[in-house]
Amino acid sequence: MHNLVSSTLAPENWPFSIDLLPQPAYMVGGAVRDALLGRSREYLDLDFVIPTDAVKVARAIAHHYQAGFVLLDPQRQIARVVFPNATVDIAQQEGASLETDLHRRDFTVNAIAYNPHSQEIIDPLQGLADLETRVLRMVSPKNLEDDPLRLLRGYRQSAQLGFTIEPNTQKTIRSLASHITTVAAERVRVEIGYLLASPQGNHAIASAWLDGVLTPFFKNATSQSFEKLTTVDKAAEYIAKNWQPLGVELQQYIRDTIKTTRLGIAKLACLVHPHPEAAEIELTELTYSRAEIQSVTTALRLFPRLKTPDMSIREQYFFFQEAGTVFSTAVALALAFDNLVGAISGDKSLCVYAPLIGRYLNPDDLVAHPAQIVSGKEIIIALNLSPSPLIGKLLTEIAIAQAEGKISTPEEAIAFAARAIA
Repeated sequence: MHNLVSSTLAPENWPFSIDLLPQPAYMVGGAVRDALLGRSREYLDLDFVIPTDAVKVARAIAHHYQAGFVLLDPQRQIARVVFPNATVDIAQQEGASLETDLHRRDFTVNAIAYNPHSQEIIDPLQGLADLETRVLRMVSPKNLEDDPLRLLRGYRQSAQLGFTIEPNTQKTIRSLASHITTVAAERVRVEIGYLLASPQGNHAIASAWLDGVLTPFFKNATSQSFEKLTTVDKAAEYIAKNWQPLGVELQQYIRDTIKTTRLGIAKLACLVHPHPEAAEIELTELTYSRAEIQSVTTALRLFPRLKTPDMSIREQYFFFQEAGTVFSTAVALALAFDNLVGAISGDKSLCVYAPLIGRYLNPDDLVAHPAQIVSGKEIIIALNLSPSPLIGKLLTEIAIAQAEGKISTPEEAIAFAARAIA
């Protein structure tokens, strides 16, 4: 087991001085667990439990370092101090003793405390033994029932840590699965996001669905839907190998403010109804953002069209206009669905998708990335027209004619527009 004293949790590695913590004070939760496992973190996420005045202590630390302060729960006395590279949560001890507090936690591996003043490890529930055997064991059925999100967190933590859920714990989770519907959809969505973010989560999210924990949220999914998650990851590897820039794009977030990657969107699309309208309803209920919903529904609409034989320039133009940055997601989905029938090997996929991918990756390609040679204002002036939807239609036809090589100058574009309205 890893030596805590030399870990990133040693007080000299904290963003604040240990002198600002009262005695006794205990570090608890995932930070202790990960330190014992030797798992390092670039961004520290520290949790402390103290007997009294938790909010007051947190406020004093925040004030001392001019750090951010967030009052998380005034009733239970929990507050957060936000540093540039760390988050520190300070909570008031639940119950009369630290041991009582630890007995209210979800899993034994998260119920280990560390006293940084004495360097003592407090482990009343034998969490250390479960760390050694890499087992996720519940503290009690009641604790899972009290916050049913813990049912889903069990699968997420087993995936992140590479642990096995202990059989009796899994049996209890199955028996309590229906309680998940009492949890706010936003909290469920966050856990789903963690599971979809890495290949390690594929098996765990499938187990959560089979055990009934995710069934209420993905009513139209089948066991094959979850098999597709692995094929999407394989498709992403294939894309990165054959079209590296597209592979890089798949790993990017769809928005700076939304931490879902384009690859995550492809995986989410596997779990919802294949019809975009029905998928939108499911995703709205799970409180996904407008951008995420739009990305999933666009990908579902477009990926079957990727294999359309001999798409005309006009068809390709409208395809790319509709796809935008969802193109990489649609390619990953198309390859993943191919893979289910064994077609993601050899050059077959390259032959089918390469021409469109080539256009997309070429910034000078006028089909995928049209460059405007004349503006709507110039057309209005040159042809003495009034502003109307007609101008937009003319600009579209000019862009297609340019992509087809029929025109290449502003003068030709104006003449083309004049002929079009004649």
